[in-house]
Amino acid sequence: MKQKRFSYTFKSFKELHVILDRNFFPEEPPEHSERVDSEKEEALFQKAMEGVKPLKDKPLVEATHKRNISIQRFREQEDEEALHRLQALVQKGVGFRVEDTPEYIEGIGYHVHPEIAKRLHRGDFSIQGYLDLHGLVVKEAQEVFDQFMKWATTHGKTGLLITHGRGLSSPSEPVLKRKVEEWLTLGPWRKWVVAYSSARKCDGGAGATYVLLRKRPISKRQKIKKRN
Repeated sequence: MKQKRFSYTFKSFKELHVILDRNFFPEEPPEHSERVDSEKEEALFQKAMEGVKPLKDKPLVEATHKRNISIQRFREQEDEEALHRLQALVQKGVGFRVEDTPEYIEGIGYHVHPEIAKRLHRGDFSIQGYLDLHGLVVKEAQEVFDQFMKWATTHGKTGLLITHGRGLSSPSEPVLKRKVEEWLTLGPWRKWVVAYSSARKCDGGAGATYVLLRKRPISKRQKIKKRN
């Protein structure tokens, strides 16, 4: 700040007291006191701003908040879709795949491509004979099974559906289901079997088995010839 300049013209020392009485001399300029106050304010400001770092660009909190909202909406949509799929499964059986469950079984005969069992399960072969073993003990079931297989091979039936149940009431495993699989793979009928698989849900699911038979049983000579 510039210091104000004052001038006064007097003719003799007698007028000196007039100058003193009227306080014509200016007070000490305020420059020094203003500088001290400014330094104090600067020191206080610097102390208050200790540890504060300036933000770069836009705050990251806003972007994080928007991202959390999008994830939450995605999860809500995903839960809603899962609920619809569950309702469709329970009410209509839509989306249920027997082959994706532990109860699913399948097998193939001599020199048969594994894809045949998959096709059998998909329903690519027509069903020409049905057998229901529900309510039978193992001995009775085997007798009925043998009679049914004899009828099928005699009459040239190749596509069969055998219902045996899932064995949910059995203490350990489904007895009849395992026996049917055993009779198809270890018994005398194994020479006739091309493939077998658990049925589709519309035909009984894991509680029934599709069987695809040959027109003629495979002979030992054919086994050896194809093996070589």
